[in-house]
Amino acid sequence: MDSSSTEQTVKQKLRRVIFGTDTKAGRYFDISLIICIILSVLLVFIDTVDSVHKEYGGVIRIVEWVFTGIFTLEYLLRLYCSAQPVQYARSFYGIVDLLSILPSYLALIFPGANFTLVIRILRLFRIFRVLKLLRYLSEGNILLRAMMQSSRKVFLFFFSVSLIVMVLSAFMYVVEGPENGFTSIPKSIYWTIVTITTVGYGDITPQTALGQGIAALTMLIGYSIIAIPTGILTAEISQEIVRKKDLRRCSNCLKTGHEINALYCDKCGSELESDL
Repeated sequence: MDSSSTEQTVKQKLRRVIFGTDTKAGRYFDISLIICIILSVLLVFIDTVDSVHKEYGGVIRIVEWVFTGIFTLEYLLRLYCSAQPVQYARSFYGIVDLLSILPSYLALIFPGANFTLVIRILRLFRIFRVLKLLRYLSEGNILLRAMMQSSRKVFLFFFSVSLIVMVLSAFMYVVEGPENGFTSIPKSIYWTIVTITTVGYGDITPQTALGQGIAALTMLIGYSIIAIPTGILTAEISQEIVRKKDLRRCSNCLKTGHEINALYCDKCGSELESDL
């Protein structure tokens, strides 16, 4: 066996382990990778705590560079054994894999850039492939289609709320004025959005009776509209579920709307005819 065929065999074995989940080694590789990703992200999180950073900052940096070395090696191996390295490098996972190691090297030039390492958490999307959760994509597609179908209604709702916000903001600016914190209409818009979303920071509060009345109206409007986008999306999801239902009619009880893969009627138990 020549060197080229040996190299090809090595690439195939690596590809099956690194990109596949149909082997025990492939599953162990992906699970180990996910554990490393979780640990590295946790390190970035806890390193932002001052007491931990002062006492264990040096150790955390060393461990972080160990993880960076592991991820760098993994990325290079993916490029090496991939059947189409350029296509992998341009893919979603390829870009995320690259971005997950770049911050460590950029931090050598730009201090503080290492905190962008939290982007590694995006690599946890690989868990869908490891745990074979792709069978749930059909349900995810229902949600996606429902969101797309309701996008115009939600945009119209958002536009209407924006108009309400601008009108209330103008009123508050005229009624309260700069002496009560409403120094400009954009500042009033900020207050109105905070109030209408029922957050209520309290950094700006109306002082006049009329202003407090407008504030009360704004709060009531916020509670009134909070369920509208939820209702729109729920209605679209219900319609998508109905559209997904099987249109076959039971020959015994004439019921329709069975599950797609149903073999028997869920009402009378009769066998359903094939739609072929």
